[in-house]
Amino acid sequence: MENRDYTLIIDKSGSMSTPDRPGGPSRWETAQESTLALARKCEQFDSDGITVYLFSSRFRRYNNVTSDKVVQIFQENDPVGRTDLASVLKDATDNYFQRKAAGQAKSEGETILIITDGEPDDRKAVMRVIIEASRQLDRDEELAISLIQVGGDPGATRFLKALDDELQSAGAKFDIVDTITLDDMADMTLAEVLLNAIQD
Repeated sequence: MENRDYTLIIDKSGSMSTPDRPGGPSRWETAQESTLALARKCEQFDSDGITVYLFSSRFRRYNNVTSDKVVQIFQENDPVGRTDLASVLKDATDNYFQRKAAGQAKSEGETILIITDGEPDDRKAVMRVIIEASRQLDRDEELAISLIQVGGDPGATRFLKALDDELQSAGAKFDIVDTITLDDMADMTLAEVLLNAIQD
């Protein structure tokens, strides 16, 4: 957990404004609460904070996000647009390799956590980005990508599971993806799932 960097990528496509149960919080509100929990946890061992991306049709990156910045980020953004996961994921993985090349990456590597509720616009492009990233790694555990699905879109579940199970047969050097769906979460809150993912 220490000596590792954490990047959180949050889907802000239009469907994130949906609540998952009648009268409950929207997926967007749940994502905010969970981001706050993650930022607080990471602050305990890394005062730099975490990197946060929000993405839909385009993405925005926020560096060194500490818990006191989370609310502001969510206030500046509203769920709208599509799900262009490939572009934001490429930016996040490229950024890791740039920092690694410059000797600025943490010794234990990086975990990228992705909160999403739908299928990405371009599934093949997402697979390509992950496969290319895996081929630049020296060791398996250096880069981990956790895909956390909120909401119960069956198409999204199938695609995210395929990323988890089929990447190596599609040419990835290592299996660096782990998928957590609503079913896997059982009674856990999204915040608990995020904190579990960084403790693995």
